[in-house]
Amino acid sequence: MKEKKGRLLRFAALLCALCLVLSLCACGGEKEPELSETESTTETTTETTTAAPKKTDYNRLTGLDNLSKAAKGKRPVAIMINNIRKSLPQYGIASADLMFECLVEGGITRMMAVYADYTKIPEVCSVRSCRYYFPYFAYGLDAVYICFGCNPTFGQKALDKTGIDYFDGSKNYDTTLFGRDPARLGKYDKEHTAYVKGPAIPDVFKTYKIRTDYRKDKDDYIFNFQKPKAIGKTECNEVRINFSDSYYSTFTYDKKEKTYYKTHTGKAHMDQRANEQLHYTNVFVLETDVGLYKNGPLVQMDWQGGTGYYISYGTVRKIKWSKKTFADTISVTDSKGNDIPVNRGNSYIAVTDYNTTVFPGA
Repeated sequence: MKEKKGRLLRFAALLCALCLVLSLCACGGEKEPELSETESTTETTTETTTAAPKKTDYNRLTGLDNLSKAAKGKRPVAIMINNIRKSLPQYGIASADLMFECLVEGGITRMMAVYADYTKIPEVCSVRSCRYYFPYFAYGLDAVYICFGCNPTFGQKALDKTGIDYFDGSKNYDTTLFGRDPARLGKYDKEHTAYVKGPAIPDVFKTYKIRTDYRKDKDDYIFNFQKPKAIGKTECNEVRINFSDSYYSTFTYDKKEKTYYKTHTGKAHMDQRANEQLHYTNVFVLETDVGLYKNGPLVQMDWQGGTGYYISYGTVRKIKWSKKTFADTISVTDSKGNDIPVNRGNSYIAVTDYNTTVFPGA
């Protein structure tokens, strides 16, 4: 009798255990604890490798799946943008995936708009001349470079040294690609009227037999992209980059849209035709040695690296950056040399002198 009772008890215990297992399976088991910011390496890697579009489809400049079918696997286009106040407003620049801004002579800045989809570039105005460090940044992206004019010494040497595919409107004024905006003629100085006929670019590339496929060594993201989230613990709602005493760019965070809106020396930086203020998911401030050549007013810049800041999602973190050769893309790391994940989206990249970055209210 006792033996039979013992068997019944053991059977009941086994049955309870089985029910408990089935219950846990139905509920999904115990929840994993949420990772802290310093423990999120595995989570970030998973997002980057599994949630991203297929390699042949993604936008290498933003990490987004937003390319037209004709542009998948194709090279970007980099266009030099006039940024002196007398030339404003520009147009055709709000849709750029990357926007570089660097100091040039006279304390003014010049910009380089980079478009991942060469089949969807709008008309872009006004377009200005090359300075030597811009082709170095463009070549590292395997971009086709477009300018209107070029510094005959350092600028031309950079074009020749890299061997970059480029179009200079001042050398061979192909009316298929370049024009003078009739609405600006007579109202602006002539140097502020040149524009690029973006929709014509695919046909122009065919005419001039420009390679459109990415080089194999550039067939990858330019950054280690991740699903957008806070990138540091330090809050950043505003940053101001003082390129000179007379030119500065300010970025103000919109918490609802999770993006930074740009002002040009105190005024909203607008795309005239899009009627849109420039705004970016990511703001990079790359600080380095910036000065003047001894025998002239031209800017001399260490384009190979320095320190700086990465700002996104209402937060900021300090970074180190490097570009060993003109063929390399920009590498962004922490102080120990570890690669920093970057939020998917468009990016603004300032290259400026040390100690020119201010965080109002910080």
